[in-house]
Amino acid sequence: MLFPPLRAGWTKRGQPADVEICGGNAKRVVFGTVSLTGHRLMLVRRKQRSSDFQEFLNLVHSHYCHRRILMILDGDSSHTAAASKQLAAELEIMLEWLPVRSPELNAIEDIWGDAKEVVCGNHQFPDIDAQSEAFVKYIEHYSNHQAKRKAGLLSGNYWLFR
Repeated sequence: MLFPPLRAGWTKRGQPADVEICGGNAKRVVFGTVSLTGHRLMLVRRKQRSSDFQEFLNLVHSHYCHRRILMILDGDSSHTAAASKQLAAELEIMLEWLPVRSPELNAIEDIWGDAKEVVCGNHQFPDIDAQSEAFVKYIEHYSNHQAKRKAGLLSGNYWLFR
């Protein structure tokens, strides 16, 4: 969202802190994956509709078309839509669902959290497109090893490897 969360700040005791904001609350959705090798794919969209997710499925398929693909997803309606499930089946992408309200099991969430804190917190961008571009570039700058570490995939206790 363009409206930045205030993550940290200081001011003299008893004085209000000035937080400059544009007054807008524009939004972009970033669809993203992190593979077991640490490779990341991202797609920025204006909304999170099933057609947007289906475009992301096509992107994933085009990058990994000669490999078996298993996507672990939350239960967002764009993921669970019949047309999304049908396209995934056609593309031979297996879909598995995380339990409800369990973002800690989603490897990409820790990567998103880091990028939101560093890029989006306490900073007002001129527009939402500049912010989403900075967000994606920040995540792209990780090496595959750094991405795996941020996602928790290097942990010997990662739930997927137990």
